Amino acid sequence: MAALRIQDDRQRELIFLRPPQRIVSLVPSDTLNVVALGAAARLVGRTRYCDPSGEAAVVGGTKDVDVDAVARLSPDLILANQEENSRQHLEELAQLGLPVLVSFPKTVSEGLSHLARLAKVLQADARDLLRRGYAAVAAAEQARRERKPLRAFVPIWMDPLMTVNGQTFVSDALRLAGADNVFADRQRMYPLAADQGQAVPRPAGTRDTRYPRVSMDEVRERAPRIVLLPDEPHPFSEADAQVFRAALQEPVKIVRCGGRDFSWYGAQSVDGIARLRALVDSLR
Repeated sequence: MAALRIQDDRQRELIFLRPPQRIVSLVPSDTLNVVALGAAARLVGRTRYCDPSGEAAVVGGTKDVDVDAVARLSPDLILANQEENSRQHLEELAQLGLPVLVSFPKTVSEGLSHLARLAKVLQADARDLLRRGYAAVAAAEQARRERKPLRAFVPIWMDPLMTVNGQTFVSDALRLAGADNVFADRQRMYPLAADQGQAVPRPAGTRDTRYPRVSMDEVRERAPRIVLLPDEPHPFSEADAQVFRAALQEPVKIVRCGGRDFSWYGAQSVDGIARLRALVDSLR
C-alpha cells in the first residue's frame, strides 16, 4: 500500500507504510473496536479493563500503563485516549518512537468517525458496521423530534458526587437516548470550594471543566424526571440508589444501568444507542 497519513485527535500526523500487525490498546473502547473490525489477532497488548482478547498481554490499567511492558511488545500501533490515559505515559511512549494514535471523541458521531479512521488504518471493511451506526444516530435524532425528551441526571461518581456537562460523550449519548442532561450548562469550577458554591471561582485555565462536582441540593433544584446510575466509571450500588431515592423521592425514577453504552465510543454505539433509547422509553 502507499504510505497512509492519518491525523489523530491531537492533530498529530501518523504515517503507516503498511497496515499495523502488532496493536496495543490502552482503551477498552478501542480494544472492542479492533475486535469488531476483525483484527483481534493483531492485538498483542491491552489494559486490565479491556475485554480479554486472544493472547494479548495485560500492560496495566488506563491510568497506570506499564510503559516498559508496552515497549517490549514492539507495537506498530498504540491506541490511546486523551481523557482516559495519562499524558505522562503517552509522552513517554512517543519519546520511544512508538506510533501512538490518540482519540478524543466527544459525541457518538465523532466516535463512529474514529471507528472509520481506525478501519482505514487497519484496512478493515467497516461499511456495514458504520452504516448501522449512523442509521442508529439518525433514528435517534428523528425520535427526539417526535417525542419530548425526559429531564435526566447521570452521575459518574458518588463521593464526591460528580456528573457531566453538555460537552461530553456521555451527555451526547444521553441526548440520543431521548433525554436532556439537566447539568448540560454546568461548568466545573476551581477550586473545590468554588465548585461547591462556597468560594469565588478562579480562572480554570487549561483544566477540564466538563465534569462538575455537584450537591444533592443542586440535583433537586434541576428537577430531573429520571436518574440513571451507570456501573462505570463508578459502580453505583443499590445502596447508592437508596440514597438518591431518599433525597429526591417520587415521582423521580431512579434506575441502575450499564455504563458502556454511555461511555464506550465506536462499535459499542452501533447497538448501544438503541439500548439506551429503550431504557429511557421504559421510564416514560
